[in-house]
Amino acid sequence: MQRYLGKRKELKIYISNEDNYEGKPLFEALLFLAKDMGIAGATVLKAVAGMGAHSDIHSFNVWALKQKMPLVITMIDTEEKIRTFLDATSDMIQEGLVTMYDIEVIHYHHPKFGEQ
Repeated sequence: MQRYLGKRKELKIYISNEDNYEGKPLFEALLFLAKDMGIAGATVLKAVAGMGAHSDIHSFNVWALKQKMPLVITMIDTEEKIRTFLDATSDMIQEGLVTMYDIEVIHYHHPKFGEQ
């Protein structure tokens, strides 16, 4: 779809897999909110290791049953939609980092819409 091409914003939210909101994993609550608000798409990435503001290193251990791991949620859409989404999430993210970048979408392909 042509509406996905051009100058856009990329939002990145850095949180932990242990973060919750209203009894649900925070990443899941953020994804459902993004869907409800019509954000073009979102991806949750689970990191192998990371270090945050507390300078604690969290890394994958095959023997641990429960592990605190960093997550990155990334979204791409118009600045207006991203900022509206951020306003709606202001009380959801208690600890984490939120960044936004200028990007340009130069190609979008989806079988339903054809090549753009």
